[in-house]
Amino acid sequence: MTLAKPTFPAPDHDHGRCAADALDHAERVCKLRAQKFTPIRRQVLQALLSSHRPLGAYEVIDELAKSMPRPAPITVYRALDFLMENGLVHRIESRNAYLACAHDHDTAAMVAFLICDACGSVGEIPAAPVAQSLNAAARATGFAPKLSVVEITGTCSHCQK
Repeated sequence: MTLAKPTFPAPDHDHGRCAADALDHAERVCKLRAQKFTPIRRQVLQALLSSHRPLGAYEVIDELAKSMPRPAPITVYRALDFLMENGLVHRIESRNAYLACAHDHDTAAMVAFLICDACGSVGEIPAAPVAQSLNAAARATGFAPKLSVVEITGTCSHCQK
C-alpha cells in the first residue's frame, strides 16, 4: 500500500479535488478489472466521499435521497458489496459503516483503521506485519483465521491541536 495521501487530510484540504481523484481512481480500477462502474455504484461511492467519515448504509441512502429518488436498501447494499470486492470501500466493523478508499492496494491488503473519537474521521495505514503476527498467534492455538480487522480509536493530529 502506498501512502501518497496523508492519513488524515487537513481540515481545510480541497475536498472537491480529493473526491474527484477518488472517483478517477475507481474508474481506473474498474476499467483495469473489466468491471462495470454503473451509475448507482458511482453514486454510492460519491455519497461515501462526501466526507472522510464512515457512513452506514441507511446514511448512504439518506445522502442519495437528496439528489435522486430514494433507492431501495438492497440496491445500496449490492453497490457496497461491489465496491468492497474491488477495494474501493472498506467496512468499519465497530461502526457498522463504510468508508471510501482511494489507496492503491489490492483487496486482500491488510490495513488498520485509525478512528478519531473527536471528529469521526477515519484514516488507514498498512498493517500487514500486525496481521501476520496475530494470524500466527491464532494458528498456534489451532485456530484457522480468515479475516483480521484492526481498528484503533484515538485522536487524530488535527484534533490534538
